Amino acid sequence: MHETKAYIKQINGISFIGKTDSNHWIAMDGPEDFGGSNAGIRPKELLLLGLGGCTASDVVTILQKKKVKVENFEINITANLTDEHPKVYTTMNVEYVFYGNDIQEKDVERAIDLSLTKYCSVTAMLKNSVEITHTYKIVKS
Repeated sequence: MHETKAYIKQINGISFIGKTDSNHWIAMDGPEDFGGSNAGIRPKELLLLGLGGCTASDVVTILQKKKVKVENFEINITANLTDEHPKVYTTMNVEYVFYGNDIQEKDVERAIDLSLTKYCSVTAMLKNSVEITHTYKIVKS
């Protein structure tokens, strides 16, 4: 088993910086009406970026190995939060958007499936507490 460490340091109020073993700092903050400075990403938003980055890395790597020529690629995530505290995400939809002329649906579907069922550790951690759905579209250049 591999141990990972995270370090969080208060800057002011609920403004924090944090880093993990990769030694890259990130600013986290809240809105001004909640004691923050509105100077950084919200901690819950980091979950969405973690999910998107994890599955994006998988999908791109798989498609590259299959020699699929993707000109551009993006992910859009839509998530719903509860109104009551603790405000948690109840649903997340990950939309994969591929740009290129020679992209086959079967290749995209296989890459997404492998990410979701085998490789994306963030999906694996979240799937039992949040309903995660996935869609994709291929846009011809």
